[in-house]
Formats: sequence, structure tokens, C-alpha cells
Amino acid sequence: MYPKGLELSREGRLMKKARTLFFCQNCGSQSPKWLGKCPACGEWNRFVEEEVRDAAAADPNTLRFEGIPQSIEAITADEGERLGTGIAELDRVLGGGIVGGSAILVGGDPGIGKSTLLLQALAKLAERGLTVLYVSGEESARQIKLRAKRLGASSKELLILVEVELENILSRIQEIKPSVAVIDSIQTVYSTVLSSSPGSVGQVREASGRLIMASKKTGIPIFLVGHVTKDGSIAGPKVLEHMVDTVLYFEGDAGHAYRVIRGIKNRFGPTHEIGVFEMRDTGLAEVANPSAFFLAERPEGAAGSVVVPSMEGTRPILIEVQALVSPTNFGMPRRTAIGVDHNRVSLLTAVMDKICGIHLGNSDIFLNVAGGVKVDEPAIDLGVVSAMASSFLDRPIAKGTVVFGEVGLTGEIRGISQTEVRIREAARMGFTRCILPRTLNKESLPETPIDLIPIASLKELPEHLF
Repeated sequence: MYPKGLELSREGRLMKKARTLFFCQNCGSQSPKWLGKCPACGEWNRFVEEEVRDAAAADPNTLRFEGIPQSIEAITADEGERLGTGIAELDRVLGGGIVGGSAILVGGDPGIGKSTLLLQALAKLAERGLTVLYVSGEESARQIKLRAKRLGASSKELLILVEVELENILSRIQEIKPSVAVIDSIQTVYSTVLSSSPGSVGQVREASGRLIMASKKTGIPIFLVGHVTKDGSIAGPKVLEHMVDTVLYFEGDAGHAYRVIRGIKNRFGPTHEIGVFEMRDTGLAEVANPSAFFLAERPEGAAGSVVVPSMEGTRPILIEVQALVSPTNFGMPRRTAIGVDHNRVSLLTAVMDKICGIHLGNSDIFLNVAGGVKVDEPAIDLGVVSAMASSFLDRPIAKGTVVFGEVGLTGEIRGISQTEVRIREAARMGFTRCILPRTLNKESLPETPIDLIPIASLKELPEHLF
């Protein structure tokens, strides 16, 4: 028996035994022993034993700022000039461009366009004479070249590095000092300090921490591409999203040509801002007018269809809400919602039954936000109610009508924010009628050619809707 915490090395000498913990590979939760089910995320058989690196083993040159306390009045707070990527939609989500020394995490489903967009952005920066570095751990240099050729990305300032060892990547960044660096993906990078495999929680935390620290010290902005799990969250520890300055998520699916990049967190700009792109053979193309893009295939005079002005960050976008209400053929009616919270749909169904006398208890309800857009703001409530009422009564909503407002449990229509921006966007797209909450201050409403119809209760909706 050896002393506690020590083990025998190959040379026959006593050495300190490596400390290990069990980590959930889905959410990063840790436990001193193996568990079948993760208590944090509920996933089964996801705990893996990994070596834990002691703080004393950390490299002091890479994990220290060596700062000293100073008065906040003596600190100069100059954000500096932002670096534009040359892609307006991406710059919008970033808050106007890339801030020096920032760490940006980009997540999304496989094949949705993360690598394509970042390669396009680097190519535009390289065309301006800036040296940029694209580090890939998933593709060979030849594969990246073929993609760049398809995208038209060709510049001697665009450097490609195929590497997965963290120490080599950091040394290359120190040597080249690029204006922007991209790590694709962070799950493929590993450090020789840890014995665990690439993609494990320990390796992702170690690689991300040292790359972010290098970015802060050198002022070089770094994009980290992250894989996502089956539930849509970025794989690895949740702390990774807290470590970076900006978190961007790609949304969309193979059935639609559009791609939406959404800002979930941004220390240098507004959150929940979106950029809209269209996937083409030559890469991702910007969509300058998302409202027209999402309404391009909207049917005219169809029951169960309504347009709602939604706010995505600081941008108003007109979206189409569709509903199909039909008598159920089974004992239990179905409630299916795509793009909105299904619990909210059930709540609004109950309010319609109680307040409006529209009984949907024995009907199947299928609700969809056309184009695959996801909306979580309360302003869509009135649109959901209008679409379901239109489908149930089989009466199309009056032509040129948009609706928005929050619906309370007693049927009252509550006011929402940024009303003027929504109305102006609807007027710009040619709509002539707008049903909105009466609680809004009339003096704040804009003078537009749209006929404004304020209502205070859900009981007033049917007489103005058709």
C-alpha cells in the first residue's frame, strides 16, 4: 500500500496520483462518482471520468493578467474602432462590427453554414489587406481550398492552419498576430496538459479558457465554432457561454433556404439581434428585406393566415402566422405548435373559449410560423388568436391587415413596446389596417396611411378582424 494520493511510476518512484471527477458530456455537470442519470440535464449514460487539472499546474504566463487595483476614474474606457466584416447582416448581430480582444462563440447544427459564413467574412477582411487566420481541426487544407474556391474566397492574406493541438495553435497566433482568428471547432482542440480526449468537458474548458485569455492579452478577436447537442444547445460545459463575450446561434433547417444568425449574448451590443441570410450555391447571401422574404409565398384570401409585426432585436420583421383548426377524430384533441410556445397556444385557446365563446375544446389545432421562424415575444398573442379564429370560422382576415398585442387571462389586450417601429414597417410593406392595443398612448403613435384600430378586449376582435 502506498500513501494516500500517491502511486508508483514506471521508474519505481512515488508520484502524485492524478485527481479525477466524472463529468456529464451533455451539460458539464460534475460528480465525484459515476451516475446513470445526470441530475442537471436528465440525460442518461453521459458521465465520463476525466482528469482534473490542479490550479498549481497552470501555466502562469497564460492564465494570469498580473493586474493591479486602480481607481475606476483612472481607467480609460475607449471601445476603439470596430472592425467591419464586410457582411452587413453579421455586423448588425455583432453590434456594428468586431471589437478587438473579444471572444465570439458561434453555434449551430452541422452543415447549417457556420464555417461557410466565417470563411466568407475572413475572405472579405483579407481583401482589405488584413492578415486573418482560419484554424481547422475537422477538414484538410484541400477541403477548405475547394470550399473557398466555390465561395470565391482567394487572398494571400487568408492563412489556413490545420491543427488540433492547443499549444501549437497559441504559438502560431503569437507568431502571426492576425487581425482575426477562427477556431473551427473548439471541440476538436486538445491540450497536452490533460490526458482526456478532445471534445471532453475538461478539454473544451481548458482550450477555451487559454484561447480567450490569449485574445484578451493580445487584442486579437477570436471566433470559436461550437458543436450543438440534440436539444440545440452548444456541446460542452455551460460555463463556456459565460466565458465568451458574444454568443451567436445559427437557426434554420435543410427544408428552407433561409438562415438566421441570432445574438444570444453580446457584451458590446444589443442582444437578440438577428441577421438573415439565404443559402445559395456560392455561399450565404444577405437578405436586405427580411419582411418581403418571409411573406413572399403568403396566400391571399386564405382562412387561418395573419401577419404580425415582430421585433427581432432592434429590427421589425413581418411574419406570417398560420393556423389549422379542424374537428378531432380521436378522443384527445391534438395541439401542435411550430415556432411558438405550445403552452402559450393552450393558454390562448382557453381564453378564446371563455371570453369569445369560440369553443376549440373538441378541435385539433395546428399552428405554424411560416418560414420556420421562432418567435417568443408576447406581441404575437393577438396574431395566434386571430389565426385560430379565422381558421375555426373559415373566414379569411380582411386584406391588408396586421395585428399585434399581448392577450391577458381575462381577455384584455395589453400594450407592447416599440409600437411605432412595427407600424412603420407594416406601412412600408403596403398594409393598410392595423389592430393594436387600446392602452397605447395615442400621441406616441405615428402618422401613417395605415388605419389604426385600437381594441381593449378580445371580445372586440371579431368585429374588426373580418
